Amino acid sequence: MIIRKATRKDSDTIATLLLLAMEDITYKLVTENDYDKARRFLKYFIEQENNQYSYENCTVVEADTVIIAAVNIYDGGQLETLRAPIIKYIKTFYNSQLHIENETQNGEFYIDALGVCKTHQGQGIGSKLLQHLIQEYVVNRKETLGLLVDKRNLNAKKLYLKLGFKPVGEKELLSYHLDHLQIRHQELQS
Repeated sequence: MIIRKATRKDSDTIATLLLLAMEDITYKLVTENDYDKARRFLKYFIEQENNQYSYENCTVVEADTVIIAAVNIYDGGQLETLRAPIIKYIKTFYNSQLHIENETQNGEFYIDALGVCKTHQGQGIGSKLLQHLIQEYVVNRKETLGLLVDKRNLNAKKLYLKLGFKPVGEKELLSYHLDHLQIRHQELQS
């Protein structure tokens, strides 16, 4: 198993994997419950640079040269800049004035979405990918990692807490009520 930075050529697979984690939210972005439309939307932005879903902000897990997991992570302080092309696209192509709350902020690297191929779920791949991110961002770079988890997704929240994330608040995103969790370098030291 190899964990590596994504490249543009990984975009098609990344779109499928990230959609596993954010299907309902993507439907709201494209204004209808259409899987193919949602996937095309994500793929378009993953292929581009300088936006929150860009391959530049993705890491993938490969097993036998096949990508089996992907995560989208970026500097929360850059959210407004990274989100701007997406908002413009939504307004232009979907004539939507959708208000999207800020799910992250300055001072954290934000794990926006993490998806594991359905055939590889339950094998600890998501945990290994999260441990990799904790090592890279929290231990090595001394940064704070943050994420949101649906209040109803108790299994995911249990995993994040087990890995050292701590609740720091609550957020609402497109009508979803979410717990905001973070893991900080200074907390690993204690």
